[in-house]
Amino acid sequence: MTKVSQIITYCDELLNPTEFKDYAPNGLQVEGRPDVKVIVSGVTATQMLIEKAITLNADMLLVHHGYFWKGEDARLIGMKGRRVKALMQNDINLVGYHLPLDAHPQLGNNAQLAKVLGLQNIQVKGQGYAKGLLFTGELPEAVNADRLSQHLFDCLQRQPMHIAAGDKPIKTLAWCTGGAQGFIGQAEALGVDAYISGEISEKTTHEARESGIHYFAAGHHATERYGVLALGERLADQFALEHHFIDIDNPA
Repeated sequence: MTKVSQIITYCDELLNPTEFKDYAPNGLQVEGRPDVKVIVSGVTATQMLIEKAITLNADMLLVHHGYFWKGEDARLIGMKGRRVKALMQNDINLVGYHLPLDAHPQLGNNAQLAKVLGLQNIQVKGQGYAKGLLFTGELPEAVNADRLSQHLFDCLQRQPMHIAAGDKPIKTLAWCTGGAQGFIGQAEALGVDAYISGEISEKTTHEARESGIHYFAAGHHATERYGVLALGERLADQFALEHHFIDIDNPA
């Protein structure tokens, strides 16, 4: 078994959370038992994921989307109260890493999405808030938009929403997983053929059409399965722990 403190120290050294102005605390969010043998990981710390963790006798629940987001009601009531109560009653540690788990150049959501999609010549770009979060790369060969849409579906098992920018072929890409549709302007400035994020906003459609860049909304959940899975596997290898990744489906 491994001390929770050892795992948190390792993750903090690996992911450097202090470098990010994040929306929620990174690291240990709810304290449980001091020793860890079994880790369950998943994208979001939902009630269903907590119940799965309880069934698997987890000592730690590792997620990308944890709790205590800026601006939310701080009271432990309703849905949030039930979730925290279940964790505490079962002595399960909740550990969450948000932006640091998007940005990591090997284990992060963006790097892992590139691996899943088979992209090449990966670089980390972005300015301002997008620094370290906007990635660029290339497809092995140029394809049309329909073929890229099909490739995204085949890899992620979710039909993407495509906003077309004419009939030009697509070879170069920029992407940022999750709710990163606001980075489309930076992607367009990089001169890529297409931009991929998880979510789409109303204005994203107009920005894509008027900027002449193909845009694909591939799903917030669908694009962010892979970082927490990779981190869970790394921890299992590093500390000889049992690890289970649980994918709670979410079409958003």
